[in-house]
Amino acid sequence: MTEQQPLHLAVALDTVGWHPAAGAGPDAPGGDLFGLAHWTELVQEAERGLLDFVTLEDPPKRPAGPVRHRLDALLVAAAVAARTGHIGLVPTGVVDQARPTHIARAIATLDHVSGGRAGWRTQVTPARPIPMADLFTPEVQRPMAELFERAADLVRVVRALWDGVDDEKALRDLAPGRFAPADPDPGGRFAEIEPLGGAAGDWLTIDSPALAPRAPQGHPLVFTLAHISLRFRYGARAADVVSVTPHSAAEARATVEEIRGEQAAAGRGGQKVHVFADVVVFLDGIQGRAAERKARLDEAHGGEYTSDAPIVVGTPAEVADLLLEWQAAGLSGYRLRPGALPHDLRAITRELVPELQARGAFRTAYEAGTLRGLLGLPLPAAPDVL
Repeated sequence: MTEQQPLHLAVALDTVGWHPAAGAGPDAPGGDLFGLAHWTELVQEAERGLLDFVTLEDPPKRPAGPVRHRLDALLVAAAVAARTGHIGLVPTGVVDQARPTHIARAIATLDHVSGGRAGWRTQVTPARPIPMADLFTPEVQRPMAELFERAADLVRVVRALWDGVDDEKALRDLAPGRFAPADPDPGGRFAEIEPLGGAAGDWLTIDSPALAPRAPQGHPLVFTLAHISLRFRYGARAADVVSVTPHSAAEARATVEEIRGEQAAAGRGGQKVHVFADVVVFLDGIQGRAAERKARLDEAHGGEYTSDAPIVVGTPAEVADLLLEWQAAGLSGYRLRPGALPHDLRAITRELVPELQARGAFRTAYEAGTLRGLLGLPLPAAPDVL
């Protein structure tokens, strides 16, 4: 029997927590929710718990709940970088809402100012919401597949730009027919790129030759959240860390196996790709207290809170039992979604982490200064370019 590896732990930070009523209850954080002090306090708390990284939400559409606005996740990450020293900083960005050179430069800049702690959580979002009943129909699956193909190509372009490859070479090295660059001007700028995949209106524009110096990590890490096979395939092709939402250990094992198969099919079988499970947590050291708190939030919400991810309510020992059981299914770690801030974040860092440490399942000190180092991912080789 192989020895179980130490867990990796991260938190997904939203403004007040993941429960829609978290901002309206008596435990809601006070002060300016959009001020730097609020975000600094949250990320520093996560760092005190020795977590691997935080992700910062930046939804493309206005979310439900009492807090209907969000800050720019990348700017928040840059602001807290100077106030933290070890934890990874992973802002969310919708891949079709920015140009590759802008993405590459912005994330590389974050990697520089954070000393090698940057990541990029890619979000692939259809132009219109798709009802669950229609999700697996051929009429939806075909355009969805094209959407994820384009997203994977965009990530490949961004990686090439991180390598310092010029815009034209980054595009030329892609599969024939995927991108057709317009003639560059004397400064090396591209005015426009032909439609992707033949779909009218789907354009990739690359118009800036100016990039930051090569990032401390070479390539800042690429993250994604995946629920279905199309997204598993995209994560296996494009990401370094894939977050998934299984609701049992058996489902976790099947999901990990599917992603590993897609990795091999994409020619990445020899590369290390982490698979994390997303879990919404309501934690309290006193038996029954977390369930009572969630019930109050549900009442304020007007109904029971549901999520794409499993919702775990209990004591640190109970949650630790579940995390370790599911880890045996092949998961590298967990991206925990605190139900309500700051309570559940503090419960993670001050109660769950010590419980895992006592079992020898989680670090007792940071062992590396970069996000790649924390996750045990090697630096990509520097390319031989001009």
